[in-house]
Amino acid sequence: MELFADTVPKTAENFRALCTGERGIGDCGKLLHYKGSKFHRIIPNFMCQGGDFTRGNGTGGESIYGEKFADENFNLANSGPNTNGSQFFITTVKTPWLDRKHVVFGKVVDGYSVVKEMEKVGSDSGSPSSPVVIQECGEITEDKAL
Repeated sequence: MELFADTVPKTAENFRALCTGERGIGDCGKLLHYKGSKFHRIIPNFMCQGGDFTRGNGTGGESIYGEKFADENFNLANSGPNTNGSQFFITTVKTPWLDRKHVVFGKVVDGYSVVKEMEKVGSDSGSPSSPVVIQECGEITEDKAL
């Protein structure tokens, strides 16, 4: 994943820190970390949504700045303006109808085949037929790159 830190620094930092878990315990009493959380919504030929590490069902989540934070520019999943938290989604097709509705903060640059495998357990309703869990996550810096 490549993050657009120059364009949306607050959003990119939120995602990065939630990948590393470096911020410790949040206001919700849970570790601010994606590790062990699941993709709760997967719709083939559309998107894979995860990041709800507080409830695991798409109704929770927390940012490193508190529960929610304001929009920066115009893909955190949210429930309206200024409601960004920890949930995110990866689109698997072009989605022009989402333009200006979600903050685009990065792109998959390696491992897209994993995203396509995730799609295989998705459904039209979004309920995965089997769990898709983030087993490991973190940050790969230039000095740690393979």
